[in-house]
Amino acid sequence: MATNLKKTDVVVIGLGAVGGVAVLPLARAGCEVIGLEAGTWLDTKDFAADEISNNFRGWPKSVQKANREIPTHRANEKAPYSPRFPLHPMMNAVGGTSLHYWAQSWRLNPWDFKVVSETTKRYGASRIPKGSTVEDWPFGLEELESYYDKVEYEVGVSGKAGNINGSIDPAGNIFEGSRKREFPMPPLRGTEFTERMGAVARKLGWAPFPGPAAINSQVYDDRPGCVYHGYCNRGGCHINAKNSTTVSTIPRAQKTGRLKVVDQAHVIRIEVDERTARTTGVTYLKGGVEYFQPADVVLLGSYTYENVRLLLMSKSKAFPNGLANNNGQVGRHYMTHNTGSVLTALFPYDINAWYGMPAQGVAVDNYADDNFDHSKLDFIGGGNMWVYSDRRPIVAASMSTFGKAPTWGAGWKSFIRQNADRWNLAYMQKTTLPYEDNYLDLDPTVKDPLGNPVTRITADFKDNEKRVGAYMQDRMTQWFNEAGAIAVERGPAGTMGPSTHAYGGTRMGDNKATNVVNRWGFAHEVPNLGIIGASVMGTSGSHNPTLTAQALAWRTAEYLSKSWKSMV
Repeated sequence: MATNLKKTDVVVIGLGAVGGVAVLPLARAGCEVIGLEAGTWLDTKDFAADEISNNFRGWPKSVQKANREIPTHRANEKAPYSPRFPLHPMMNAVGGTSLHYWAQSWRLNPWDFKVVSETTKRYGASRIPKGSTVEDWPFGLEELESYYDKVEYEVGVSGKAGNINGSIDPAGNIFEGSRKREFPMPPLRGTEFTERMGAVARKLGWAPFPGPAAINSQVYDDRPGCVYHGYCNRGGCHINAKNSTTVSTIPRAQKTGRLKVVDQAHVIRIEVDERTARTTGVTYLKGGVEYFQPADVVLLGSYTYENVRLLLMSKSKAFPNGLANNNGQVGRHYMTHNTGSVLTALFPYDINAWYGMPAQGVAVDNYADDNFDHSKLDFIGGGNMWVYSDRRPIVAASMSTFGKAPTWGAGWKSFIRQNADRWNLAYMQKTTLPYEDNYLDLDPTVKDPLGNPVTRITADFKDNEKRVGAYMQDRMTQWFNEAGAIAVERGPAGTMGPSTHAYGGTRMGDNKATNVVNRWGFAHEVPNLGIIGASVMGTSGSHNPTLTAQALAWRTAEYLSKSWKSMV
């Protein structure tokens, strides 16, 4: 029997990158908010520059609920399961994965919101890949711009604008949509290697620019600028220069007196009134005790896999197939970024990449989205090319020998000593579209420690995405070779298994027959259930999802606060 708690206005499930943003506009508007987080509070003493702990042991296991419910994956319904990941790509803590992510904070480009209409207008409707369920978003970039701006300034993002109110600045991204003002901070500094790569890109006729990052390039919000110590890859910041929600929006919401954080709260079900088909609150476990937190509104903001899993596990007479799933759309339209097809290059000179972080680099968007002519190509979409500074001892020692040395023994050791700082891994994010047979559901056999099914991923990259990947590898090879690379290795296309860039499953759209939530992020079938995160996004674009998910979360929370009387 659950212990019934005092009712609140809003209960937010998950206080990570998106839930941790949504609580701020809600609290400022006067809503009483309970934030339920499966992890606990971490602080700077937990953020040692420890590659083993951060990258191979997945942070303190005591707070990693996610590592006990890693999704399974199969390429299609007839394929065997892929090897299961040893660690979940996401983490649990107050602030969530915004504590240990790379902190790249990109806006989507205008085309990403209108893939169907823009592709049809430019190339014809036949260019939409067969079997794709892609739809235009219910609004365009111009609707989301002000929310991007709010988050950039509230969280703190460094960068260089390329398009302010239509005025193009070649020092920034000339392909970005119009923004109303400059970033709150200048970009992170470059390195000798990223400056060299930028010069090479310009020689090729491309338009390189520094990428945006939720990392202080200077003192901001009374927190210091980055010291470039070099362990930001799955590592927290020991001086709080990385702008996770735990050091930005969450403490501001707490200062209003209207946000109560309940940590180590393992949500197991969203409850519903059978008569009204409205949510009544959330049931969670804490310290082995079951609690029911009643609320007027529930905001589900865990992560794509867990958002879908909680909805599918929350079955009732009103929703026998899972909450908000009477139209069978929960789990559909799943995507991940096609990031597996990377390139590794070997150079005849040291590139001095031992310090810095993955968000410190140079980008090229000439071949992202629809920034180039696809008329004679056999795919739509494209990719962002990213060269960055990131080197740690274990990763350096596990580098490829490019066929120039044995993979073990004295010859291998000699090669590593000479070349550990002479290679670079290109990080390319490429368009992925949703397809009818790429989806999420509950695994029928694999369970978590509580006996609940984990999420099962059934998905594989299609021909369009594989062609995008091959094309982008060609462009990246060209860039590396022009910079003097003496060897380049192409990686495989990768799989659509668990990813930090997972989209869909609770897609947003006006048509309730093909989408779970409406244009404001509230479920078509459950009017007082809001869903936030990349699970509502209908396209992936060629850039990281975090800032877009955060802008959408702010928009959903603001709409709720302004429409409170009609919502409850």
